[in-house]
Amino acid sequence: MRYLVPSRGTEAFNNVAKWLTARGISLMGSRVLAVRGRKSGEIRTIVVNLFEHEGERYLLSPRGHTQWVRNLRAAGEGELRLGRRTERFVPVEVADADKTPLIRLYLHKWAWETGAFFEGLKADSPDAEIAAAAPGFPVFRLVAR
Repeated sequence: MRYLVPSRGTEAFNNVAKWLTARGISLMGSRVLAVRGRKSGEIRTIVVNLFEHEGERYLLSPRGHTQWVRNLRAAGEGELRLGRRTERFVPVEVADADKTPLIRLYLHKWAWETGAFFEGLKADSPDAEIAAAAPGFPVFRLVAR
C-alpha cells in the first residue's frame, strides 16, 4: 500500500491551512476532516481538499493510504468542518476503475500544492498512466448524513 509520510514542510503548511480552515477561511475548498481514530477512539483532525465532480463531493488522499484514510474506512463516517459549520457524512470508497477523471480533476486544481505526491503524474497525463496509479490514491465520495 502506498503511503508517503509528510515532510516537515508539508506538516507546517498543513498546520497553517488547518488553523485558517478551522477559523472559517477555506483555501480553495479546504476543510478540516474529523474522524474517530481506529485504535485510540479519539477524534483526529487533518486538513483536506474537498472537491466536486458532476454534482458529487469527493476527498482524495494524495499521500496514499494515510492514517486519516484508514480511520475513515474503520469509522464509516466523518465530519467536515469549516469554521463553526460542521457537515456529517458517510464515505463511499470509489473503485480504482472510476478514479481517473477524479485524479485528473484533483491534479488540475491542486497540483501546485500536492503535485510532488503524484510522482510525475500531471493533469494532462494519459488516462492509462493515471489508471495505473489509481490504486495508490484512495478516493471517497461523500454522502450527506
